[in-house]
Amino acid sequence: MTISVTSPITGSAQTGLTSPTYTHVSMAAPSQNGKQIGVTALGGTQTNVRVASASDPFWINFVSPTQLKGSKLDSDGNLVGSLQYNVFRLIGTKGVIAVSGAGAVPMRAKLEISVPVGADVNDAVNVRAFLSCFIGWLNQQSTGLGDTVVTGLA
Repeated sequence: MTISVTSPITGSAQTGLTSPTYTHVSMAAPSQNGKQIGVTALGGTQTNVRVASASDPFWINFVSPTQLKGSKLDSDGNLVGSLQYNVFRLIGTKGVIAVSGAGAVPMRAKLEISVPVGADVNDAVNVRAFLSCFIGWLNQQSTGLGDTVVTGLA
């Protein structure tokens, strides 16, 4: 697996966070085909943000398919059976306080990337272009997403 996140991670712009960075360590992932990090230190101005602990997680986990699927073609090059997908997942967990005075409960974000089998070979440039645009959109809209999730206003 070529996922290799360097530390620190430079966070994107968010209301109330100035130049956020996240120092992390590698953790044992919950699955053999995953990689996981835990945030151990913060940089920039992040007042009241907590790093990872056993009861207050700040983790990011990447999971690739256990076994990659390949295209099944007949002798004429036609697809045999239904279209298959290789599915990759990025799952983040962060402890948040839902009730004043109570312990942290997990907030989760899940991103699933489903790549049609064969697109990696036959149209790799468009697979990469889509991911580039999608990640750029997320980065560009980080402040708006944060504000919307907190205020409920789109």
